[in-house]
Amino acid sequence: MEVARRLFSRLWHWEYAGLLLIVIVTVAIHFTFINTPNQPLFDEQHYVPDARVILQQHSTNRTEHPPLSKLLVAGGMMAFGDNPYGWRIPSIIFGTAAIVFFFLVCRQLNMPRKAAYAATFLLAFENLTFVQSSIAMLDVFMLTFTIMAFWLYLRRSYPLAMVAVALATLCKLSGLLAAAPIILHWVLVRRDQRWIFGASMILSALSFLLLFAAFEMAIYRRMIDYVSAINTMLSGTASLTFANTVHPSLSRPWLWMYWPPWELPVAMPYYWTPHYLGVVSFGVWGLGIPAVAYMVWKAIKKNAAAIFGLLWFFGTYLLWIPLNLITDRDTYIFYFLPTIGALCIGETLILYDLVSWWWAKRSSKRRWPAVVFAGLFLALHVAMFVIVSPVNSWRIDLWFR
Repeated sequence: MEVARRLFSRLWHWEYAGLLLIVIVTVAIHFTFINTPNQPLFDEQHYVPDARVILQQHSTNRTEHPPLSKLLVAGGMMAFGDNPYGWRIPSIIFGTAAIVFFFLVCRQLNMPRKAAYAATFLLAFENLTFVQSSIAMLDVFMLTFTIMAFWLYLRRSYPLAMVAVALATLCKLSGLLAAAPIILHWVLVRRDQRWIFGASMILSALSFLLLFAAFEMAIYRRMIDYVSAINTMLSGTASLTFANTVHPSLSRPWLWMYWPPWELPVAMPYYWTPHYLGVVSFGVWGLGIPAVAYMVWKAIKKNAAAIFGLLWFFGTYLLWIPLNLITDRDTYIFYFLPTIGALCIGETLILYDLVSWWWAKRSSKRRWPAVVFAGLFLALHVAMFVIVSPVNSWRIDLWFR
C-alpha cells in the first residue's frame, strides 16, 4: 500500500497527468461510436472512395486537394481495413495529437499548469474539434500540423516549424495560414536568429515542393508532371466559389464569430442519428468576442499567451475575410477549426484571472466560490458538448430541417 501510495502521489504531481486523463477520456469516447454510422458520412463520401482509388488504382479523384491527408486516410484503410475503423482511426490519432501539442503550446506560452489544463480541456471537449477528429476529412490533419508548427516555433526550432507548416499545407491548402501567426510573432516580438528564420522560410517552400512530389509518387506509384499537378490543384480550388457552388451550409467567414442573437449560430449537419453537427460549442462561440477583446488588453500588458493567441486568431481567422472578399472562395463553418485553440486560450485567460483575483482578495475560508465557479464553468462546457456532439443518442432538430 505504501508503494502504491507513493506511485499515485508521483503520478498526481506529474506535469502531464491531467493531459493523460483528458487524452484517455476523449479517445475512449471516440471509440464508443467509431463504428456508428458504419457508412461514410458527410465528406467521408468523397475521401473514403478516393482512398479506395488510391489503394486499388494508384490514382486520385480529388485532384483539387494536396496529397498528404488523402494518403493518411488510405493508410488507415490499409492498416485497419476498409471499414469505419480504417476510415476514422487516423483522424482520431491526429486529433488526439493536436490536443497534446496544444497543451505543449500553452506551456511554451508560460501559461500556469492549471491554466494550460483548463485551455486543453476546453479544446478537447469542444464539439467542432471533437467531430472533425472523429471522421475521415482533411481538416484535422491540417490542424495537428498547424499546432505542431506553433509549438516548434515557440521552442525556437524554426526550421522544423516551417517544415510543419509545409506539412499542414500538404494536408489542405489553407494550412498555409499557419505561417501567418509565426511570421507576425517573429516580426513583432522576437526578431532573433534572422538568418536561420529566413532560411527556414525558404526551407518551408522547398519542403512543400519536394514532399508534394514524394507524396504524389506514393499515390501514383510513378513519376508524374508535378507542375501540372500543382496547377490542377490550385485551379480546382480556385473554381470553388460562392458564384458557382450551391450548398445549404455555405457561410461567409464574418458569420463564424458573430450571428444575430435571434438566430442560431452557423452549423452544418453532417449526419442524423447519432447527430454529427458541424457547430462550434456554444460556450467557446458565445465568449469568442470577449475572449479576443481580453487578449487585446492582455497583449498590451505584454502577456505572452495573449500576444500569440491574438496573432493565432488573426492569422487563421481574420485573414479569411479579405481572402473571401477577393476570391469569393466558398467557405464553411469547419474552416474555423484552426482558430478554436486561440479562443480557448483567450477564454482560459479570462477564467484564470477571475479565479486568481477572487483567490487573492479573500481569506482561505472564503475562497471556495472561486473553485465552485471554475468547476461550474467547465461542467457547463461539458454539458453543452454532450448536447451537440454525437455522444448523446437523441437528435437535435434545430439544424436538421
